[in-house]
Amino acid sequence: MTVQVAIGEAARLSGVSARMVRHYEGLGLLPAVARTDSGYRQYGEADVHSLRFIKRSRDLGFSMEEIAELVGLWHNRRRASSSVKRIAEKHLGELEQRIADMQSMRNTLAHLVHCCHGDARPDCPILDDLGKT
Repeated sequence: MTVQVAIGEAARLSGVSARMVRHYEGLGLLPAVARTDSGYRQYGEADVHSLRFIKRSRDLGFSMEEIAELVGLWHNRRRASSSVKRIAEKHLGELEQRIADMQSMRNTLAHLVHCCHGDARPDCPILDDLGKT
């Protein structure tokens, strides 16, 4: 027999908030959990493991849609690893593009900050650049 815990303990064990546990359950990322006679949710070890999987996926920046697909593949022992790799490669490409975009923003802003004297004069290259159309 497996140990069943209440939502607060499942949240603590998995590192997510109770609110997010309910959210993930509502999205179908967790199967419907057992309930006590008084209606309280009861989570088993497999549920906590799934919550940790979801949390780790979120920590890596996967979208909820991607996580749903990954959870499905994780539970499907007949899956092809190529399906998992496809999702991860797509996400990696998106991360690399966001990083490149942020580096470009950083470089532009660093240049503008360098060009601004930051003194009592009213002229400011930062505002001039922001005001360009």
